[in-house]
Amino acid sequence: MDATTPGPLAPEVLDRDDLKRALAEHDFAAVFSLVKKWGGLSQNRIAAACRLTPGKVSTIISGQQQVTSFEVICRIADGLRIPGRMVGLADRPWERRTETPDPHPQQPPAARLSVDAPWRSTATVHLAADLTRSDLVMDRRAATRALTGAALFGTPLLDSLEGWLQPSPAVAKGHHRGRIGIREVRELEGTARVFRAWDHRFGGGLRRKAVVGQLNEVSSHLEDHQAPDVERGLFQVMAYLGGTAATIAWDSGLQQQAQSYYLLALRAAHAAGDSAFGANVLAGMARQMLYQERPQDALELVHLAQKGTGPKAGPRLRALLHTREAWAYAAMDRTAAFKRATSEAEEALADAGADDEPYWIAYFDEAELTGTTGGRLLEMAREGARERAEEAADSIRRAVERRGPEAGRSYALDTIGLAECHFLIGDVNGAVDHTQRAVEAAARTQSARVRAQLGKLYPYTVGRNTSQRVADARTMIRDLLST
Repeated sequence: MDATTPGPLAPEVLDRDDLKRALAEHDFAAVFSLVKKWGGLSQNRIAAACRLTPGKVSTIISGQQQVTSFEVICRIADGLRIPGRMVGLADRPWERRTETPDPHPQQPPAARLSVDAPWRSTATVHLAADLTRSDLVMDRRAATRALTGAALFGTPLLDSLEGWLQPSPAVAKGHHRGRIGIREVRELEGTARVFRAWDHRFGGGLRRKAVVGQLNEVSSHLEDHQAPDVERGLFQVMAYLGGTAATIAWDSGLQQQAQSYYLLALRAAHAAGDSAFGANVLAGMARQMLYQERPQDALELVHLAQKGTGPKAGPRLRALLHTREAWAYAAMDRTAAFKRATSEAEEALADAGADDEPYWIAYFDEAELTGTTGGRLLEMAREGARERAEEAADSIRRAVERRGPEAGRSYALDTIGLAECHFLIGDVNGAVDHTQRAVEAAARTQSARVRAQLGKLYPYTVGRNTSQRVADARTMIRDLLST
């Protein structure tokens, strides 16, 4: 059933008081029973409509299992065409949709950057122009379709990055003589810094087009013959903007698009001779692989970054790479290796001074390290090692205290993690307090990743014997996620 087909339930069924009450209380055992009785739907049809297995529907009806996942509640509402307001959600997309046909049915999502392109500066310029042009003309429908694009992984990705380790070849001369100087390059770099700072604090994609537009302008300057120092500066700005475009896309759930911009940023850093920022880009790509549950690929990317930078990596960058390494080990359940890599990160960060590294790595401080480490301990606790929950809470709490609400997205993610730690520990009152703070912090960001993490708290708030405070926390989560 697609979003334009009528729902399977007659209006008089949805208007029944007993069904309305069951939906409002999220009593899906009663909901499914009433839908079977008065709507004439079999368990198999309910399962197909809601993208559940018939066995799952059976256990829900029998009361053996409750629906606690926010995502599953959304699937039930959409599958049975239950208006969002009846289950405490905002209007669902199909409620607002008109029957106007798509005027651009064949428009593709953003182009994928070719992984087979040679590691030459001219190829990088052409790839940047093609990628940004495609992105700038992408409309909302194409952006929605782009959400389904998958990132490359495994051998096809890793083999394509070998060129990163080779020296950058000489730059070919452009067709026209460039008319900008170092001062204009510094202005472009200043703009790139502003975009990066904004994304780091607030997240989301509200300024994505502005970043992509600036990236397109830089690529047009590089099509001309520039002085060597100007050209290097422009490639460096391209790398910075590409990295920001990648994190914005990744934070918005556009995995394929994010990877394309990561690859562009890496190639631009290579052309600029900036191995340190290239290693930072590879760390971002490793994080993307970790969220995609590809820890071995993430580890390979980290090792590639470490090999490519060698002694050029400053202490903060080394610490960042060690934390990505530790993250991969934690995901692979290699506890001893996780502890070793975390200790190496702490040792590296202890050597960092106030102004000894580029601006783009300045954010990686003790708060970032403890927050990241706490997140990995939380993952271990979530997988069954509940004794890790106390340790995770201590680490994340230190990060929250050091960052403060002004850290925006990072503060929101830490607060969500701290709330989950308290749920796992069994401290329900503490968990509710942190959940309320997490919802307030999440509301101040535009980050889809923050909302996805907040959704993981929802199951902890669902149950037949939950207190009113927990029920209120559940309502807060639901209200924010449904907007």
